[in-house]
Amino acid sequence: MSTTPNLLTQKRFGPLFLTQFLGAFNDNIFKNALVLLVAFQSGKILGLDPAIVVQLAAGLFILPFFLFSAMAGQIADKFDKARVVRIVKFIEIGIAALALAGFAAQHVEFLLAALFLMGLHSTFFGPLKYSILPQHLHDDELVAGNAWVESGTFVAILLGSVLAGLFMAIKPEGPTIAGIACVIVAIAGYIASRSIPAAPPSAPDLKINLNPFSETVANIRMAWHSNGNRTVFHSLIGISWFWFYGAIFLSQFAPFVKTVLGGGELLVTALLATFIVGIALGSFLCERLSGKHVEIGLVPLGSIGLTVFGIDLWWASPATPPHIASVSGFMLDTANWRLLFDLVMIGVSGGFYTVPLYAMIQARSKPEERSRIIAANNILNAGFMVVSAAFAAGALAGGVTIPQIFLITALMNIAVAFYVYKLVPEFLMRFLCWLLVHSVYRVRAKGLEHIPDEGAAVLICNHVSYVDALIISAASRRPIRFVMDHNIFRIPLANFVFRENRAIPIAPAKEDPALLEAAYEEIAKALANGELIGIFPEGGITRDGEIAPFKGGIRKVLERTPVPVVPMALRGLWDSAFARKPGSSLLRAMRRGVWSSVELVVAPTVPPAEATPEALQQIVSTLRGDAR
Repeated sequence: MSTTPNLLTQKRFGPLFLTQFLGAFNDNIFKNALVLLVAFQSGKILGLDPAIVVQLAAGLFILPFFLFSAMAGQIADKFDKARVVRIVKFIEIGIAALALAGFAAQHVEFLLAALFLMGLHSTFFGPLKYSILPQHLHDDELVAGNAWVESGTFVAILLGSVLAGLFMAIKPEGPTIAGIACVIVAIAGYIASRSIPAAPPSAPDLKINLNPFSETVANIRMAWHSNGNRTVFHSLIGISWFWFYGAIFLSQFAPFVKTVLGGGELLVTALLATFIVGIALGSFLCERLSGKHVEIGLVPLGSIGLTVFGIDLWWASPATPPHIASVSGFMLDTANWRLLFDLVMIGVSGGFYTVPLYAMIQARSKPEERSRIIAANNILNAGFMVVSAAFAAGALAGGVTIPQIFLITALMNIAVAFYVYKLVPEFLMRFLCWLLVHSVYRVRAKGLEHIPDEGAAVLICNHVSYVDALIISAASRRPIRFVMDHNIFRIPLANFVFRENRAIPIAPAKEDPALLEAAYEEIAKALANGELIGIFPEGGITRDGEIAPFKGGIRKVLERTPVPVVPMALRGLWDSAFARKPGSSLLRAMRRGVWSSVELVVAPTVPPAEATPEALQQIVSTLRGDAR
């Protein structure tokens, strides 16, 4: 397995990363050079004012995402993705040549046509670059791969924007130089694409639907039904919302610096670089904190940061613009450090927010549908960005200041977060698990590969503390439905968390036989649906640290639905604050110190015919050893 730093050196990732980086780089050289050329025209263009032509250009670039994303997703699923990438990148050379002709002649009509075609190129490349990652990367590299792609894209945006400005400042050859650069970068991108390994088609028998409208509806419906519980679809909504949020900030950077901070073009670039450094930092922190698996528990952490630091950016903005002579003058004024910190942390929060969502969509989409679901994501992203532009324009026309737009967007983020996390409580559950294992415990897990990546299984473990289920959930790549005592399930406030995470309450036959039977029925139904069920066969938390005899419930579960059983053991929890050990939990916690070391050890699966309570207890006891 590859580590994050050397992933770029692997042929299965490095050429793809370089190809997508150069594509985003080229997009932004061309787009920004065109905008600068149009913006400084003194007369009308196509009978329109330059400001209107700039808006027209933005619309032309995004229009192909609406019209052709559905077709792009179908092509990426039907054909070898690496081959399609090479075709797309070869076509980019022709588009860049058209752009060069337009720049050399300063022919805006040619440039607008090239811009539309560049948007078409990006439309077809998007589903390819994201759907090819799960084919070339191991499961424990997927987050790292997305971190590289996400940070690389934003760095390419920054570098392309800066380089376009430098080129256009050269008079009068600047536009021609920008066009030549576009051709050179396109050729480099095509050369890089030729080293991408083959990525066989995931749906070779797919029939291409040429109707963009019906296929767009079909793609969104496919995303809606993917994974059976709407998690993928609502993740698409979450990513699209981030593009709304990010588009607000990126589009308002220049006017914010000019009208609120009193700075110039160089300060715009410096602050944009600060924001992008934050995104890159957040992306790689996300990969490190995820423990090499898709940790969607970081998504709520990212949401909190987007709101908190967005609000603080409004709060820290000066009421009247100061006169800033230079970038160094801005940096040396300690009053501005808070603004810089907010921008970095908004970027970091964005990395926490988007990288796990992209990785989860890739991991949980069916391979034969993955490209079309990513195409649906691109359509939604484009729609949210258009709404973002309309919202900003309407707000500014209504007299709202730019800092106030940042404030409103940050507050809107709260509403979106509640909406998404209410519909997909798994995000909040994973967040609680992540907080627990990164604030109270330092969990080391062994044998996680024995938990099946798909299909039904029963996970059994010794029961040491009140947080066993959270620790196991934090280590597992897949969601687990735990069976729990009905008295614990009904605890006020905690009941909401248990219900939202679909825990299954159970009671002894002598207390509530109807509830016991209902629990067995629900367990059987969940296993039939291919879910993971978590059971503590002792029937309660240990009172002396030792493993109590396993009860017969596990036998009844397997009689109804024979599935593999995954034995596991928790080690080192008996002296922790959340154990039922007599004495002060606070004193125990202080004695053990911060981040107590805990181990979760997982054994190979046991066939249902061999999974007797006695055999499973012996396996768990051996796994645990003497470490209570």
